[in-house]
Formats: sequence, C-alpha cells, structure tokens
Amino acid sequence: MPELPEVEVVRAGLEPAITGATVTAVTVLDERSLRRHPGPPEDFVDRLTGATLLAPARRGKYMWVPIVPQPPLREPVETQPESAPLPELVEGGSESPSSALVVHLGMSGQVLLREPSVEDRLTRIRLDLAHPDHGALRLNFVDQRIFGSMAIDELVPVTDARSQTIPSQVAHIARDPVDQLFDESAFLRKLAVRKTGIKRALLDQTLVSGIGNIYADEALWAARIHYEQPTNTLSRLRAKVLLGEVRAVLAKALAEGGTSFDTQYLNVNGESGYFAHSLNAYGQQGEPCPRCGRQIIRETFMNRGSHFCPFCQLLRLG
Repeated sequence: MPELPEVEVVRAGLEPAITGATVTAVTVLDERSLRRHPGPPEDFVDRLTGATLLAPARRGKYMWVPIVPQPPLREPVETQPESAPLPELVEGGSESPSSALVVHLGMSGQVLLREPSVEDRLTRIRLDLAHPDHGALRLNFVDQRIFGSMAIDELVPVTDARSQTIPSQVAHIARDPVDQLFDESAFLRKLAVRKTGIKRALLDQTLVSGIGNIYADEALWAARIHYEQPTNTLSRLRAKVLLGEVRAVLAKALAEGGTSFDTQYLNVNGESGYFAHSLNAYGQQGEPCPRCGRQIIRETFMNRGSHFCPFCQLLRLG
C-alpha cells in the first residue's frame, strides 16, 4: 500500500495543479525522506529551487515529475555595441528534460496540495509553488512511517519506446497491465516458463508492475485461482482470464479512488478512496465468500497475508 490505483489517483490529481508550476522554495524537514536521492539535502534543494515542473508520469507504484532547471543567465559580453540587448535568460523549455523528481509513497506516503500557509502534521518535505494559472500553492510530502521518499534522478531512454524516458531508479520496473504499451503476449510467455506460485509472480515488479497484495488477492479470487498455484501449470486461457480480472479490479479501484482502510492513504485533496467497500477477499477473513458462502480465510504469505476462499480457489496440482 499504496498500489497502482492509489498512485494513479494521486498523479491525476497533481497533473492539472502542478504542470507548468515553478518551485519557489524547498524545505526538507526530515532528511530520511531523501534516502534515495543521490546527494546531500542541499543538492536536492538547489536542483529543485527555481525549476519548472512538467506533467507527472507513473509506472506501477512509482511516480515522477520531469523538471526543467532554472535557466542560467547568459555570460555577459565584455565589449558589446550600445545596441546589443541586455543579458537575458537562456530558454530551457524547448529542450527535453533530463531529470525528474521521483516520488515513492512507500507504506504511508501522501502528496497533499494545500494553500500556501497550510501545514500538515508529519510533513517531511515541503515544496512551495507558483503556477501561472492557479497562483501560489504548497505541496506537502507527508509520511507517517517514513518508508516513502523523494529524489531527483536522471531520465534514461525507455528500452521498448525510445521516444519515452524514465528515471533510472524506475527503469527495472515492468510496465503495468493498464499501460497502453503493456505487452500481453510477452507477459504470458514469461509467466508460462516460471516455476513459482502465481501470487509471487504477480507481485514481481520486474514481470508486471503495480499489483500489490490487495489487488492480487482480489484478482485471484475473481479468477478462482489459488495464490500458490504454480505458474507453469496455468493454461494460457486461465492466465488470460486472470490478467483480465487484474485489469478489471484495477479499473474498478481507479473508478472508486483507490483503497483506504485508514488515513494512511489519501488523495491530493486529503480524501479517502472507497474501494475498501468493494473487496471480496482481501481483509475479509471470517466473512462468507460472496460467491459460495463459505468462509474466507487468511494464510501467512511473504510476511503478509493471503486472503482466499478454499472452496472456490482450489490448489490444482494434478
């Protein structure tokens, strides 16, 4: 938590408010939230102050905002005719950005858009912005457990789409199932040769991104597949059905603003998502299965839990 739907809700909420904004001030209140930044806090502040923010992007659970640094002043010419223009700013907006502000929400990170004077408890990093249309804004990065982070990272070409770039810290992350360039055939081929449990495969961000514990349990329940079902025992048809259920679950969660069990996930306006009311398996241990009426159970899995119906989701090894 947060997973793809929650991060996408945050990204979409930020886009109209910060695209084209200039960072007027950066305040680092807790250096631990810069653990992924390749440099000291002063470097983070210097590189971001005065920069222009472009439209935020996302892959899986990672979000980033391409930045155009503050353009430097042209070097003054020692001897120039009286008609020569005064020193001016070098245009920087026409060039493609080479770096981005990478935001990882971790377990409890929040990116909240506020009025300039609003302070939020547990704010770790604060950005003051000036937008040409919206005026002064404040962006507070709030993180209770401090597993999230901000960092400035270099953008590198995307291997399967040379016209795109991605932060180097995110380059190893696979595309997610709602990405228009997601290669379904390649995913199914890779899944067929794996020898692991299907839920482990769904959580492997180098195979497919954005699917965390909640949405893996929900998609597996919808597809009637046990979380430990070996990947190499799934037929191509069953794997395609599962992928379809993953997409359906993510789409429904996006439509409902993500999943909130408490205040640790909020959108940019500080509001909760409502997908928790639509859960069929995750967190429903002891409750009747919505499909067959048997009891949903929870088993320990990778230091977390797997929630499933033992009647609907049989482990098939034969």
